[in-house]
Amino acid sequence: MNWELFKTFFRIGLFTLGGGYAMIPLIEEEVVNRHRWVEKQQLLDLIAVAQSCPGVFAANISIFVGYKLRSVRGAVITCLGTCLPSFVIILVIAMFFYQFQNNAIIQALFRGIRPAVVALIAVPTFRLAKSAHITLANCWIPIVSALAIWALGVSPILIILIAGLGGYIWGILISTESQQSQHSQGSPTPPTSNSHQ
Repeated sequence: MNWELFKTFFRIGLFTLGGGYAMIPLIEEEVVNRHRWVEKQQLLDLIAVAQSCPGVFAANISIFVGYKLRSVRGAVITCLGTCLPSFVIILVIAMFFYQFQNNAIIQALFRGIRPAVVALIAVPTFRLAKSAHITLANCWIPIVSALAIWALGVSPILIILIAGLGGYIWGILISTESQQSQHSQGSPTPPTSNSHQ
């Protein structure tokens, strides 16, 4: 199990291009569809928590999945598996990058890679929106959040805190309404008096 975890997340870390968010489709395919270690809804919850925590998203999500499966040992294994390929590749690139950064071929490669990276990030974003049940009733939340960050310069940390607080309050209201509804349905109806004179 430990070796399978390391191998799976090493493969995910090795073939993920475009940052942590581009890793989401690979994690879903390996963890949810192939190995069935985590349910899709659970993965969505783990992604939400990983996004809300400080640190690198790729490492965060791998730690959460590993901890769910094998506690602390699983978290260490999945984090190492995810980060090791990037560490080695970036170390090698850093050793030679400054020698080739002004090369016309290298610059052309980067110009081609940039639009592809945008697509790699956009696809999991739309998939997450679909999995999170974004509808016409609540689509204003990500739109307003994005506009607040982009146009008004609001800190993403503040957006996360407000969203978390709003979700907490909404959950309490829904729970209270549900309890009141169950109480009203379960309360006995007063008997009617049928006195015949």
